[in-house]
Amino acid sequence: MHRLIIALLAAFDALVAAAVGIAAVLAPLTVMWALSLGATYWEGLWPATAAVWQLGHHVPQAVELAPEYLVASGIPAEGASFVLSLAPLAFLAFTAWSGARSGIRATRAGGWITGFISGAVTFTLIAVVVDITSANPIATSDPSLAIVLPAVAYGVPLLIGALVRAWIDGDEGIIDALHDRVDQLPTVWAETPGLIVRGTGAVLLGFIMLAAIGVIVSVITRGSDVIALYQASGVDAMGATIFALASIAYLPTLMAWALAWIAGPGVVLGTGASVSPAATHLGVLPGLPPLGLVPEVSHTFLLAVVLLPIGIGVLAGFMLRSRYTVVVGDDEPYLPRIVMTVAVSALAAGAAAVVFALASGSLGPGRMAEFGPQIGLATLALFVEVAVGIAVPLLVPRSSDDEFEGDDAWGDADVEADYATAEHLRATAPATATVPSSGLLVPEPSAAAEAPLTNDDTETKPISDAD
Repeated sequence: MHRLIIALLAAFDALVAAAVGIAAVLAPLTVMWALSLGATYWEGLWPATAAVWQLGHHVPQAVELAPEYLVASGIPAEGASFVLSLAPLAFLAFTAWSGARSGIRATRAGGWITGFISGAVTFTLIAVVVDITSANPIATSDPSLAIVLPAVAYGVPLLIGALVRAWIDGDEGIIDALHDRVDQLPTVWAETPGLIVRGTGAVLLGFIMLAAIGVIVSVITRGSDVIALYQASGVDAMGATIFALASIAYLPTLMAWALAWIAGPGVVLGTGASVSPAATHLGVLPGLPPLGLVPEVSHTFLLAVVLLPIGIGVLAGFMLRSRYTVVVGDDEPYLPRIVMTVAVSALAAGAAAVVFALASGSLGPGRMAEFGPQIGLATLALFVEVAVGIAVPLLVPRSSDDEFEGDDAWGDADVEADYATAEHLRATAPATATVPSSGLLVPEPSAAAEAPLTNDDTETKPISDAD
């Protein structure tokens, strides 16, 4: 495909990704504006939309409330200024998915470099336009962060998707050259990079599964508390709808919290408050319905949940070991397997650390300025747990019973069965039979059978005498 067409398609992908993310905020806010505010204050609709979209890409918003609003709402003066940076990661997740998809398409079209440059530049320009046109005195952001963070959220997955697809399909360029160099390595090392990527993907998929299960279990066990917070808020139907949409937007953030809780160290919910499987210390939390999912009690037995990441590592280790055995055979050197164990654990824990950092931030003034996973401890815990799990099947030597060829094993079993059958037949057969070693019963010929048959030996009578 011509490079100009690839560039145009990549730019169109970036435009659609940004437009869908902005429309997901603009549509419900427009309905709320029309039903709650009538035809007034429409000038605040676009700044509010842009602020939410930027916050969804982890751009901190410095909020400055007007004095008349403080008086009307009863908020103390010290709460007039604060930073809101706890991101609803659903927007960032959609942007990252769109970028990876565009990168894969550009590689398949034969121009991943052109697609990456065009897509990244287009999304950056959109971020610039959004920041310039949304200036307002209530929620402000650092212009550099408002441009760089959305561009990184789209550009990095775009590049990763393009490189992975180019490594698999080839690009007739630098990726193929690198692939050829790797293929020239000894067999035990040539397959190592691909297995590391495969194992990392399996572990990350397991992390997503654990996080989703954690949120589902919380909804099942603590759904009544969430409903109680909805009722206590006293909002009307419009307010309940906004709460519900916001909860959906923060769902990936809650999943990151659930993964940190499963890892062991847990989550910080305000200054001096935390929740983990072993201990929970909660202070006063805002009455937001999603926070009703936070468990109020902990127990030492709940630390057994750390076995779940270890189990994910075990499954990934079995997958790597089976693939590695097929490639290198019985000769399995330890050093490549050790490298795979450390690399997969480090990459998976590093990706989790990035997600933990994105799922952390400020939710308000004072003690509300610190929310999110304990990044360092949770990352270290996941690294150790995954490494232990992978090491079990990947580094433990195989027993001698596992080292056989399938055809020989079945052949030996058949020979033993034939031998047992032959011995049984020898013990039960009559004296007139001979049982050969093959187990096949062959009757011995009798003397009558050996005598030749002639017409003279047959007595004949006339038909008439038969009566």
